[in-house]
Amino acid sequence: MTDRAYHHGNLRQALLERAWDTIDGDGLDALSLRQLARDVGVSHGASARHFADRAALLDALAVAGFERMNAELAAAVASQTTSAGRLRAAGLAYIGFAVEHPAILDLMYQAKHHVDASSQLVEISHASMAAVAALVAEGQAQGEIRPGDVERQSLVVFAAVHGVAALATDDLLDGVSWREAAEATIDVVLGALSDAPEPS
Repeated sequence: MTDRAYHHGNLRQALLERAWDTIDGDGLDALSLRQLARDVGVSHGASARHFADRAALLDALAVAGFERMNAELAAAVASQTTSAGRLRAAGLAYIGFAVEHPAILDLMYQAKHHVDASSQLVEISHASMAAVAALVAEGQAQGEIRPGDVERQSLVVFAAVHGVAALATDDLLDGVSWREAAEATIDVVLGALSDAPEPS
């Protein structure tokens, strides 16, 4: 096989984009390193210079997934003017990403918890939770969220939206749209954070 003329960085990006499309469309099991190389028109050896094995490729894909998801959350949050609005927008953006890219999201969390996860993946995977914590802290400072343990409250927010995302991607909402389920869940969570007393 004659390798296409790729700049070193461009080949890496081409491999990532093709791998993303494969997993997004057909699931993780459909990904083959040799087929991936053929798809972008290079030898397996050329692709191996960027990703030594499947685990390295999946780690890089997970990083790309968190980068994309975090960017979508940031864009959604930027359009809002209140802490509650920003939390709602972040929750909807997260669930929307999960519904649009269920196999990618599964990969992101599998790779994050892999024993050999890269430091880059570990760091970026914490960024979305850190963003939620920042929104909760902001809400407390503005009086929109009751005082309390920011980490604990952030975990409640994440658990709620991730739960809706899991139900939606597994088609377990019994005909309810994911957005309707998300709005209802976020309403309850925001209500609890603004009104309920902090447990002792």
